[in-house]
Amino acid sequence: MTTSHTSAAPRPTAGALRLVEASTTRPNSVDISGYARRMTAHCPYLAPSLQRGLTTWTVYRADGDAEAVQAELFHAGAQAAEWLRPLLNRPHGLLRCENIVLLGEVPGTRHRDLLAWPHWVLKNLYSPVGVMFGKFYAGEEEVTAAGHRIPAAPASFLPVRAAVRRRDPRFLHATPDLAAALAGANDDGRDVFEHIPTEWKDIRTWARNLLPPPKPSPSSPDTPENPLRSGS
Repeated sequence: MTTSHTSAAPRPTAGALRLVEASTTRPNSVDISGYARRMTAHCPYLAPSLQRGLTTWTVYRADGDAEAVQAELFHAGAQAAEWLRPLLNRPHGLLRCENIVLLGEVPGTRHRDLLAWPHWVLKNLYSPVGVMFGKFYAGEEEVTAAGHRIPAAPASFLPVRAAVRRRDPRFLHATPDLAAALAGANDDGRDVFEHIPTEWKDIRTWARNLLPPPKPSPSSPDTPENPLRSGS
């Protein structure tokens, strides 16, 4: 049986994210329903998940400096992943998706930058156990590798869901080690925090060492060559 191991890490930043709404299928603080319906055209698992009430949203508001908000987003993502892990082998477990929504602003820091490091750390921790993290930014229209336009999200959020081993590794082409970990994922109940530091600054340093070497490219820093900047 999988248990949560996230409470062992000290949280001097607690309070940098204020809970607006606990996990719900219909948040009141952000109008997500129309966006979710439009996104069903791009995700074959979303429509049945919505029909069964298995797509949920937890809404937070930033109330701290950038580093503290990043630390709390990381903690919130880890909590969501640990909640999800024991459910994935239950009926319809593969349809479950918990979304961590970020409202509010941190002066001088974009949501894109607030989500980047927590997303990268969480992907590295949870890909080997079959939990997939994504990231979407408020008002930014995404384009798939096939050139299809994805609707702009009404709010920034981190989706947390079961990995689809046949499909998801191809979204990680910029990070082949992560793609391989996801393709061979197996949740054996391990403590994903066993061999990493507990302080956010140290966790981020650990995760920086996992970044792939930069590839020569004429493209901008916001292309998939840089996994912290891409939408993957």
